[in-house]
Amino acid sequence: MLVVLGLLTSFLSFLYVIAPSIRKFFAGGVCRSNVQLPGKVVVITGANTGIGKETARELARRGARVYIACRDVLKGESAASEIRADTKNSQVLVRKLDLSDTKSIRAFAEGFLAEEKQLHILINNAGVMMCPYSKTADGFETHLGVNHLGHFLLTHLLLERLKESTPSRVVNLSSVVHHAGKIRFHDLQGEKRYSRGFAYCHSKLANVLFTRELARRLQGTGVTTYAVHPGVVSSELIRHSFLLCLLWRIFSPFVKSAREGAQTSLHCALAEGLEPLSGKYFSDCKRTWVSPRARDNETAERLWNVSCELLGIQWE
Repeated sequence: MLVVLGLLTSFLSFLYVIAPSIRKFFAGGVCRSNVQLPGKVVVITGANTGIGKETARELARRGARVYIACRDVLKGESAASEIRADTKNSQVLVRKLDLSDTKSIRAFAEGFLAEEKQLHILINNAGVMMCPYSKTADGFETHLGVNHLGHFLLTHLLLERLKESTPSRVVNLSSVVHHAGKIRFHDLQGEKRYSRGFAYCHSKLANVLFTRELARRLQGTGVTTYAVHPGVVSSELIRHSFLLCLLWRIFSPFVKSAREGAQTSLHCALAEGLEPLSGKYFSDCKRTWVSPRARDNETAERLWNVSCELLGIQWE
């Protein structure tokens, strides 16, 4: 046992010695776009922390008017204050948005539409991960309700403004774990069988399928959409899993920073000439492969229709 512990200690010590080189290797792609955004309006969900916060910081640095849409307004104001000071851009605003409550989503959209006549970039960044079984205010399983249905409804409510502001973009944060996901139409709410790990995977597959179907329906409108895998990132998203928190600490040299994790979101929001790739999935700032289930057009359309039914909306 002592020998094993000694070997493990030596291995971890070696990792930390070479950590700078490892981090550089695992940092992934970098957004190379030089596009500036004066006069452009951006909404980012969950931008009070992590990847969303760093995405907001960079877009504010480029001159955009950035709305941080988040549940914790005090934390949002703290993030906005930091970004304003860092970027010298006073147009970083915070608005209340709780994606687990459709009333809050509708209230946010109503307020935003009254306030802004344009919307150029919508980044559906917020999410939950590895939550014990629970339901949203509307009775949806939490991963499905927040990660998919909440952003589905928000995009629906803001779509006309996006169409009025073309060219415009919708960026949906997904994950490589969508490969392990499946849309279980017979048990979408996880009431028959629930695994908090697989529930997250299912919701991330829903994000990719939503992006695919949204792109199909938006052809010719000037609005394009992209799904993003940010990478393995150090963020608050893993807070519900003690095991993941432990692993993230042990293998921190392999984990991206929030700034590094924001690069693919920024690429899809900013890169010129990306329009022909609407509906595609990106990782490390380039298009990458999706699972066979994520390429199933029939499932994508059915999920769209079921989502509309659950939310009580009509979206043709």
